[in-house]
Amino acid sequence: MRKYIEFARVQMQVHAAYSAWFWANTFSVLLRMLVIYFFWKAVYSNRSEIEGMSFDGMITYIIIAMFLQMFVSGVGRELAHTIKDGNVAIELMRPYHLITRLIAMDIGDKVIYFIRGALPLGILAFVFMDVTLPSTWQSGVLFLLSALMGIWIGTFFDLLIAILAFWTINLWGLEVMKEAVVSFFSGALVPLILFPEWFQTISLFLPFQAMVYVPVAIYTGILTGTEAWLAVGSQLIWAVLLFGSLRVLWSVAMKKVTIFGG
Repeated sequence: MRKYIEFARVQMQVHAAYSAWFWANTFSVLLRMLVIYFFWKAVYSNRSEIEGMSFDGMITYIIIAMFLQMFVSGVGRELAHTIKDGNVAIELMRPYHLITRLIAMDIGDKVIYFIRGALPLGILAFVFMDVTLPSTWQSGVLFLLSALMGIWIGTFFDLLIAILAFWTINLWGLEVMKEAVVSFFSGALVPLILFPEWFQTISLFLPFQAMVYVPVAIYTGILTGTEAWLAVGSQLIWAVLLFGSLRVLWSVAMKKVTIFGG
């Protein structure tokens, strides 16, 4: 365990060293926040609510969902490229588990990004963009629990897709399709309650809503009480299922790897 903690620490140092990348990414996120804010301000210009959601509730949902979506993927891209360039064979001979190392490094990335990027931008959103806090401290605590579950679900799904690089040639297309599907079905773009009922029903049987929609819906009060706890329970089920699928698919993939030499 100590070596994986060290991987996370080193990755935090590496992430913090690239100031140009950090400021470029921060500016990009800030620009997205401004576009989202003024878009929904225009949508609400002649109405007070949409599907029972006020402007403050909608902008809070969209901004929180945007931040959370940034944390539910990323680790899979590194694994996929390691597989495609052949370095996976070298990694498998080293004294650590490749998947665990990548997850540890991803945690380091996410921690430093939260401190240097998401937290300051989140404070700006609360001060200048009408983003509100959860109505109760219980909702806030449940949101944090649900958000962590959503991040784990996104991480496991990201790794599952990355392992398919053992069988596919068009890696770029697979990554683009994955990002599009997650963004659409997770409720990261708009709340799922704005979609037709048949779409909402389908989404209940997919893991994507557990990544973003469930935690943000708890934060904004769309899900409360028993519904909120049942939703967190469904997240736990998805986390277990995806983790089990990840282990099975990785075991199958390892049978495809042939390492020559000593």
